[in-house]
Amino acid sequence: MKKQILTTITALSLLTISLSSQNLDDALRYSRTFNYGTARFMAMGGAFTSLGADLSAISLNPAGTGMFRSFEMAFTPGLLYNNTSTVFNATNSTDFKYHFGINQAGVVSNLISNQGSEGLTALNFAYSWNRTNNFNENINITGISDISSMADYWALSSEGTYYKNLRGSAGIAYDVWVIDTITGSGGASYGTVFSNYGDNDPVYGQTIRRVISNEGYSGEHAFSIGANISDKYFFGATLGINRLKYTGHYEHLEADYDNVIPDFRNFVYTDHFEASGTGYNLKMGFIVRPMEILRIGAAFHTPTVYRIREYFYDQISSEFDDNLTYNNNNEPKRYSYTLTTPFRAMVGASVQIGKLAIVSADYEISDYATARFSKASDDYNYYNENQSIRNALKTASVLRLGGEFRLNTFYFRGGYGLYGSAFKGGEINEDLSYNAISFGLGFRQQNMYFDLGFANISNSLQYLMYDDEPYLKPATVTFTRNSFTATLGFKF
Repeated sequence: MKKQILTTITALSLLTISLSSQNLDDALRYSRTFNYGTARFMAMGGAFTSLGADLSAISLNPAGTGMFRSFEMAFTPGLLYNNTSTVFNATNSTDFKYHFGINQAGVVSNLISNQGSEGLTALNFAYSWNRTNNFNENINITGISDISSMADYWALSSEGTYYKNLRGSAGIAYDVWVIDTITGSGGASYGTVFSNYGDNDPVYGQTIRRVISNEGYSGEHAFSIGANISDKYFFGATLGINRLKYTGHYEHLEADYDNVIPDFRNFVYTDHFEASGTGYNLKMGFIVRPMEILRIGAAFHTPTVYRIREYFYDQISSEFDDNLTYNNNNEPKRYSYTLTTPFRAMVGASVQIGKLAIVSADYEISDYATARFSKASDDYNYYNENQSIRNALKTASVLRLGGEFRLNTFYFRGGYGLYGSAFKGGEINEDLSYNAISFGLGFRQQNMYFDLGFANISNSLQYLMYDDEPYLKPATVTFTRNSFTATLGFKF
C-alpha cells in the first residue's frame, strides 16, 4: 500500500466540501410545522382556523382567543413513537425511538367581559406553549455497495486542490489513508483505498451502514389578544417567540467483511452538529360567524426570523489488513447565522350542528423558496445556499380536515391532514408529502375536561448518503410517527 508522509492539516473547513454547512435541508426542517398541541387540537387534525376556543389554536389563528368565555388553563403531555424503515441496495433495516415531552401548556383570561351585549362582548388575553415539531428519530441504513464509496465523494470534491490545502472532511479522510494523491498527479488529483489510490481499477463490495440519531424540537410561546364583537366577529393578534433545539448525528461505516478489497478493513466517519435558536413572528387573524351554524376564518403569519447558533465536529478512523489504524478529527467549529422562514397564510370554514357535531376544514399555503439564510456574527455570505433554496423549493399547501361528535358529556373526534411537497419537480424528493390521520375522545363537564388524542404522520423520502451520482443509489426511508397525547383542562 503506498503511503506518503502525513501532513498536518489546519482545521478550517470549506463549505463546498464539508457536509455540515447550512443548506436547504436545514431551512426546510426549521420552517415546516405539524399538528402538535392539545389532545383535541391533534385529534381533529389541527383544523382550527375557523373554530377557535382552543389554547393550541391561538398559534394558528389568534382570532380564536376572542371565543373563550371564561378563565381557562390546560396542560398536555405527549409521547412520540417514531418508527423508521429503510431500503438500500435491496437490504431492509428498521429502527425506532421514543420521546416523552410537553406538547402544550397554557392559560387564557378575560380582560373585558360583557356577555350578551352588543359591541365589544369580550377582550381576552392568552398564553400557550405549543410544540410545532418533534425531531427525535433513529435511522439505520445498511446494504452492500458494489459501485460506490463515500471515499469517492471526498476524492472527487478534492480534485484540483493541492494535498497540503485539503480542508474539512476530505482533509481528515486524506490523513487516515481513505484517499491519497495519484502518482504523477502533482499532488492535486486523488484516488481511494478501493483503487489502491489510482493504481488499479476500483474494487467494491463493502458493507455500508449509516446510523443516524437526531434529537430536538421546535416550539412557540404564543402571547395572544383577541376581541369578540357581538358574538359574530372575532379578531386577534399573536406574538410568537419560537425556540428550536436540534442535534444531528450520524456514523458512516464502510467495512470489508467479506475480504474482497485488498488491504482495507474499514473506516468510520462521524458527523455531529448541535443547533439552537430563538425566533420571532407576528400573527393576525379573524373569524366571522355569518349565521349560527357557520364560521369562516383566515390568518396570516409573518416569517419567523431565527438567530441560530451551531456547533459542529467531525472525525474519522480507519483500519487496514496490516493491523494499522488511524484516527483524526477536525477542530470543532461554531457558526452563528440568521434564518428567515416563509410566511404562512390560511383560510378555514366550519359547520356546527347545534350541540351535536362540528365539521371543519383548513387550507394553508407557504412559499418555502423564500426561506433565507443571512449573516450574523460570522460574516459569511449565504448567496449559494439561498440560490439552492430558490432552485429546489416551491410553494406548498396543507389541507386539514376535522370532525367532532358529541354524546352527552363525551366527545368523539377524528381528523386528516395532507402536507404537500415543498420540492420542485425534478428534485429527488419532489413527491415528499406527509399524511396525517388522527382521532381521539374527550370527557367534558362545566369546570373541567379531559381529552385523549392520537395522531399518525407518515412519509417516505429518498436519502443520499453522499454525492456520487450516478453511481450511488438513494436509500428509501419511511417514517411512521405515532403521537399519543392527553390534556387536562380547567375552567373558572
